[in-house]
Amino acid sequence: MPTSSHASTTEPAKPAAGGVQSLERAFDLLERMADAGGEVGLSELSASSGLPLPTIHRLMRTLVACGYVRQQPNRRYALGPRLIRLGESASRLLGTWARPYLARLVEETGETANMALLDGDEIVYVAQVPSKHSMRMFTEVGRRVLPHSTGVGKALLAHTPADEVRALLARTGMPAATEKTITTPDGFLDALEEVRGLGYAVDDNEQEIGVRCLAVLVPDSPTAAAISISGPAGRVTEAATDKIVPILQQVASELSAALANTGNGNGAGL
Repeated sequence: MPTSSHASTTEPAKPAAGGVQSLERAFDLLERMADAGGEVGLSELSASSGLPLPTIHRLMRTLVACGYVRQQPNRRYALGPRLIRLGESASRLLGTWARPYLARLVEETGETANMALLDGDEIVYVAQVPSKHSMRMFTEVGRRVLPHSTGVGKALLAHTPADEVRALLARTGMPAATEKTITTPDGFLDALEEVRGLGYAVDDNEQEIGVRCLAVLVPDSPTAAAISISGPAGRVTEAATDKIVPILQQVASELSAALANTGNGNGAGL
């Protein structure tokens, strides 16, 4: 490697370690920028990361040169457009990785299984495995819906601060898909409190009459994700809910562990 020419022959590992550290720091800065809403100043990054300003400036210059970060006219830094393509590809792969777990949900519950993400203010479905029943639910992968009328939307927003939820609802509106759709911010916040208490979310004829959906958050997912089962209200009854929810929670936990280990598994062979 070019950087090794400056290293002492007694410490051959240091250049490689330095390179890995720079990568870790760069990705950490991108994560911190995302957590801050996508735009930050160098001093904010220094305060939150503990890195010295010269180090952050050097890393940001590299990220800007690569197109992953942009410097704004106000001298602050914003996430760059090249990240969009990476994110879209990763979202598709996330759905692919989830399919075996969704298939297990179908086997154990008999109902259609879905995975969804929160993309901006909307819910987007990234994976589905259909039920084997002749009467089954079908949601097209890539379909976008508003979160207030879906179980996955409630699961994804359950731990979001109330003021942020209200702001989202103000942007999207709360149109009624059915007569059972929640159409007020206070009503939706009450529903989110119920989700936090129960550990799962329910769409009870709120998106489509005759359809019930049960959803849980995938804990510690790299990007906020929820999985769900949906089926006719006559099959997804209160009694069925007691049996299905523990299966949902178990599969979500296993999917979370698999996603966390994806990078480690690849890295082990390097």
